[in-house]
Amino acid sequence: MANVTLRNVRKTYTGGFEAIKGVNVDVADGQFCVLVGPSGCGKSTLLRMVAGLETVTGGEIDIGGRVVNQIEPADRDIAMVFQNYALYPHMSVYNNMAYGLRNRGMAEAEIKTRVEEAARVLELSAMLERKPRQLSGGQRQRVAMGRAIVRQPKVFLFDEPLSNLDAKLRIAMRVEIRKLQRRLNTTSIYVTHDQLEAMTLADVLVVMNGGQVEQVGNPLAIYEKPATTFVASFIGAPPMNLMSTRPDEIKSQLGGAAGEAGIVGIRPEDFVITDQTPAGGVALPLTVEAIERVGAETFVYGSREQEDQRVAATPGELPPGEIIVRIPGTEAPAIGQKIRVAAVRQKLHLFSGDGRKRIEA
Repeated sequence: MANVTLRNVRKTYTGGFEAIKGVNVDVADGQFCVLVGPSGCGKSTLLRMVAGLETVTGGEIDIGGRVVNQIEPADRDIAMVFQNYALYPHMSVYNNMAYGLRNRGMAEAEIKTRVEEAARVLELSAMLERKPRQLSGGQRQRVAMGRAIVRQPKVFLFDEPLSNLDAKLRIAMRVEIRKLQRRLNTTSIYVTHDQLEAMTLADVLVVMNGGQVEQVGNPLAIYEKPATTFVASFIGAPPMNLMSTRPDEIKSQLGGAAGEAGIVGIRPEDFVITDQTPAGGVALPLTVEAIERVGAETFVYGSREQEDQRVAATPGELPPGEIIVRIPGTEAPAIGQKIRVAAVRQKLHLFSGDGRKRIEA
C-alpha cells in the first residue's frame, strides 16, 4: 500500500492546449479517492498520467514516496481497471486473471492461489472455466477487477468502470467495489462523471473543471459547503438553485452578509412551500411548470414571475428564474398553480458574483 501525491501536475499537448493546469492532490494510504467532473474536465487524463499512460509535462507524481514521472507503467506497482473490461475473448476467466502474473514469471502454484482467492472474493469461483462471451456485463467487470486484485498492487486505478452497465447493475457493482476496497484497504483512485457514484464511493472527493481542481474534501463536507457555484451545481441531484442578485440586496435582505456576495444558492430540499417569509431568509413566488414523482419524494419545477431582473419585489425576495423544489412524498401542487416557497437563512449559500468564491456571512 502507498500514498499518492500530485504536486503541481500539468499536461500540455502539441499546439499549446493545456489539459491539466497545475493539480495538487494528496491521497493517503488506503484512501478511496474519486475524481469527478463533466466530460472534458481532465479527470481521465490525470488518471492516465498516474498510470504512466500519459507523459507529465510539469510537476511530480509520487507513489509511495517515489517520484514516478520517468518510470514505466509496469514498474509503478499499480493496477488499472478500464470501462471496457479489456478481457481476452479466447481465454477463460482463470487465464484472463492469471495472464499478467505469468508474464511476470510467477510460479503456477502462487498464481493458482492468488486467482482462486480473488475469484472467491468476487464470487467467480464457479465461472473460472468460462469465456468472457459466456458472462454478463457485471461478471466481466468483476473479472477485470480480479485481474487487478491478483497483482496485489500498491494502488488501484479505476477509469469509469461502471459506465457500460445498466442502472441497476451499476448500483450493485458500486456497493461491491466499495466493500472490496475496504476489505483490501488498498489506495484507490476512481474516475467518474456520475456525481452520485462519486458521493457514495469516496473517502476524499476531487471535483474537477477545465483541467483544474475546484474543490477537494470529504463528500458530505463538499455537498454542505461547496467552494464555488460550479461545485454547488455539479454536486447534488437535482442541482442547487443559483440566483444572481446585487450586493446591496444581499446585505439588506440576508442579514448583513459580506458585500461582495452576488449569487445566492439554495438546495432543492431546503425549500418549503409556505405563505410565510422567514426572518433573514428568502421567499419566492413560483408558477408550477412541471412535476416529477420519483417514489418517496417529488420534484417541483417552478418559474418566477418576470419581474425586474435586478430589484427584488419585496424584502427577502430574489430575481426571476427556474427553481427546483424537492418535497417528501407524492402530494404536490398542480401544474400551473401559483405557490410560494421559502428557505431559512441557515440554508442559504452565498457566492461572489463570478461564482469563484464562497462567502461566509
